[in-house]
Amino acid sequence: MMLLRLVAVPSLVFLVFFRADISAAQEQNNRTPDPTQQLHALFDEEWQYELRTSPESATALGDNRYNDRLSDYSAEFHRKDLDETRKFLARFEAVPTTGLSQADRLSRELMIRNLREQIEGAQFKSWEMSVSQNGGPQIELPDLITITPFNTAKDYEDYIARLKQIPRVFDQVTSNLQQGMKDRLMPARFLLEKVAPQADDVASKTGENSPFFDPLKKFPEGISSADQDRLRKEALTVINDRIIPAYKRFAEFMRNDYAPHGRTEPGIWALPDGDKRYRFAVRRMTTTDLTPDQIHEIGLKELHQTEAEMLAVAKKFGFNDLASFNQHIKNDRKLYATSGQQLLDLYAKYVHEMEPELPKYFGHLPKAKLAAIPMAPAREKNAVPADYTPGTADGSRPGHINVNEYDPEHRLLLNVEAIAYHEGIPGHHLQISLAQEMTGLPEFRKYAGYTAFVEGWALYSERLAHEMGRYQDPYSEYGRLENEMWRDIRLVIDTGVHSKHWSRDQMVEYFHKYTAMDEPNIQTEVDRYIAWPGQALAYKLGQLEILQLRQEARQKLGDKFNIRAFHDEVLSNGALPLNVLHEQVENWISTQLSK
Repeated sequence: MMLLRLVAVPSLVFLVFFRADISAAQEQNNRTPDPTQQLHALFDEEWQYELRTSPESATALGDNRYNDRLSDYSAEFHRKDLDETRKFLARFEAVPTTGLSQADRLSRELMIRNLREQIEGAQFKSWEMSVSQNGGPQIELPDLITITPFNTAKDYEDYIARLKQIPRVFDQVTSNLQQGMKDRLMPARFLLEKVAPQADDVASKTGENSPFFDPLKKFPEGISSADQDRLRKEALTVINDRIIPAYKRFAEFMRNDYAPHGRTEPGIWALPDGDKRYRFAVRRMTTTDLTPDQIHEIGLKELHQTEAEMLAVAKKFGFNDLASFNQHIKNDRKLYATSGQQLLDLYAKYVHEMEPELPKYFGHLPKAKLAAIPMAPAREKNAVPADYTPGTADGSRPGHINVNEYDPEHRLLLNVEAIAYHEGIPGHHLQISLAQEMTGLPEFRKYAGYTAFVEGWALYSERLAHEMGRYQDPYSEYGRLENEMWRDIRLVIDTGVHSKHWSRDQMVEYFHKYTAMDEPNIQTEVDRYIAWPGQALAYKLGQLEILQLRQEARQKLGDKFNIRAFHDEVLSNGALPLNVLHEQVENWISTQLSK
């Protein structure tokens, strides 16, 4: 009996402590989130922060919670935003990778990469030189109409509340630009001289002629006559008493105080730390470590290859050199548009005819619809021939090809077909819509905008359309090759102006030497490269990477290669940095080989 007691007591003590250890461990587990749950919660927190602080982006994505707001553009906001970015970075880096799925590890790596890049880029204070002929509140604010819902009285009330904040936006942007002058962060003077006329144009349209009044000219059913009258009256008051004076003040500031101090050299090298700025822009836009010199050489090589393809087409028309064929194109009035409506109809026609061909080349297709619409008049004079605005993931707004109808009689028709495929299908609309409709990815992945991937895919789509049997008109095929040459030239002249100190005249002359592009397009293109360093490099470099991966897959897989499966793989993770895309596709190739 005694022995049993002596044995039993220590056993009881052990049992008590054992249970205590279990309870402590359970309590610790309750306090320590699972890494996967922790990561997903942090993804959502960061995403909600992005939507909250960029209400215009939220509207574009179909999230209408902030439709009554405009972003805070103040320098103080940018300082606070940088602090928040640093905090998010530290928290994401602290999430352990043990136990995370491969997909979650990739998402974590991409988020960390994005946050580090934002922090690095903040040193250049881009908000202090945020206005050009291509961007700024003077042209971006009217364009908000195209992404704003107008279905209920509440939608209109939110819209008017947003309009009331326009003077505040102009004041904040003006303050930033004034600081930029002090810091010697100035865009090119001749580009800034285009901004005041843009603002004047909007300010000159008063009352019901204002672009801001357009949504109130016709109301949907269900909004009472009394509400319609109330909303129209309030909108007109805001337009006449707040918006037009704000535009006039901004135009005067640009004309008299800001543009005269713009830099005289077109290249970004002329800014403080200009070479460092350009290197960062190149790395951010291309997601590569290529130097400007390396990119310049790639451009020259690609240019001569495309030139040979163009010459082959020219000879089919009876011309033995590109110069004489290009001159023939420039002089033939039948090759120019006759109206803006003709351009709009052509874009719609080409994407409509492409739709039934897609299932032969893609296993997954988006649900989102696509429409060709006129580009907002406030920006068309200095804009590209067409661009794309994504629709919403829920289908409430289709994707838009925004067609530039300005000065149609001077716009060649040759490259309309290629641009339709680039901006629409199988280009931007297909790729971006598929990404938005994906499940199982954090929101930031669905809307990732790595330029080299997004624009590289769109340029790849122009060539893919040729392989799909499009461009039956030989002039359209020449236009496609002109688009290839256009993107080859970008590698040469973007690095030329920003790294090799080229003049604007050199840039224009390079286009004249190698293309038959119409003059409005050439002029807006070179000015765009000057205003947006590095962005134009992304198209060709992204396309070359996709073509290289396709060739590698075809060679390694042989009879196992399937073009539909390849395309689905490239698009299966949304937009990616090029090095990450390379790794993902090579892993896919290995998996296919093992089957």
